[in-house]
Amino acid sequence: MPRGHLSIIPEAFIVVSSTKLSSVLDLCPLPTRSFGLAYAEDVKWMIRQHFLSLADAFPALHPQTAAYTHNDGRTVNLLRVEGNIPMVYLQVTYYIPSSSGSWRLTLANPLRLRQSHAPNGHQTPSPPRQPSGLVSLPYLQNWIYPTSNLADLARNLSLVFGRDPPLYSQQPRPNLNPNSIPPRAFRPSSPHRPAADRTQVHRNAVNRLADRLHGDSEVLRKTREAEMEELFNAQAVLRQREEQISKGLREMQDEKEGLELQLQMILINSDIMEAWLRENQGKRVMDVENAFEYSDFVSSQMLECSSSDLAIDDVIYALDKALQEGSIPFDQYLKNVRMLSREQFLHRAMSAKARATQLQAHVSSMAQRASSQYVI
Repeated sequence: MPRGHLSIIPEAFIVVSSTKLSSVLDLCPLPTRSFGLAYAEDVKWMIRQHFLSLADAFPALHPQTAAYTHNDGRTVNLLRVEGNIPMVYLQVTYYIPSSSGSWRLTLANPLRLRQSHAPNGHQTPSPPRQPSGLVSLPYLQNWIYPTSNLADLARNLSLVFGRDPPLYSQQPRPNLNPNSIPPRAFRPSSPHRPAADRTQVHRNAVNRLADRLHGDSEVLRKTREAEMEELFNAQAVLRQREEQISKGLREMQDEKEGLELQLQMILINSDIMEAWLRENQGKRVMDVENAFEYSDFVSSQMLECSSSDLAIDDVIYALDKALQEGSIPFDQYLKNVRMLSREQFLHRAMSAKARATQLQAHVSSMAQRASSQYVI
């Protein structure tokens, strides 16, 4: 690996900025091509979001392509990110020259980071850094997919190295040649860097908080929409049940009114029968025809027509039996049936007319009786 850069080599699709990486994306479709990047299709978008967040948090990191050789000898073309990571030591911001890492297999696996050598610095014993240069962080050991990401890893690395710097600046050697240019010492950055870094960290924190709030609001909105949909469905079911209950109640009310009307008719008939029994209780011999008295002429006429109609039905039935037995000839049967049918028609017509007259008189009497109840 070249010195003085941060190399993060993932086996996935990586995009850091919309302008510079747009040309890199064209190299990523097929890992079998000699110039293509060996990235899986199912994690491209997630890796893109990771590196967009990394570029937003650390603008000094820039993407490049590089060849990577596996332990088994396979060589693939991958992306790496070069640049410096800031660290704050004794309230002064320094920039770590480089560290390198490789993203193994998929997003579910953590990275491997290595600390590169600085041109003007010496390596120091540091718990996060092994003598071989391999960096071990709790964030890497507790890497959880998909919550862990590159931006948080870089921030964690900056904080850890700020507490325990992995290198120190080399003291300049005495200049034996006055004309030669003295070597550059590893010095802190300009005074305006800490304020800029604090502003950047604050802006990144606000952006991350806004993203989380937006995600939580989306989840809450979907939950509320599902609850509202359930409430609407329950409301429709309740309306349907309300209609069924209202219909059943109306039917019960109609049935109640019909039963009350029948009860009134039964009570009226009972009163009439009791009055008739009281009047005829002491009479032992009476004429059957005079057993029932007519209340008016229309009722008498209606009773006579009904009795004549039923009597004609009995006569026609007797003629049918006689014809079947051969007691009367067929022509005599037809003649008698025609005569009886004509007479029966007249009786039925008169009975219907008498019934209509009686109903009209009954309605008029009920209306008159009802109006008399409300007269003061």
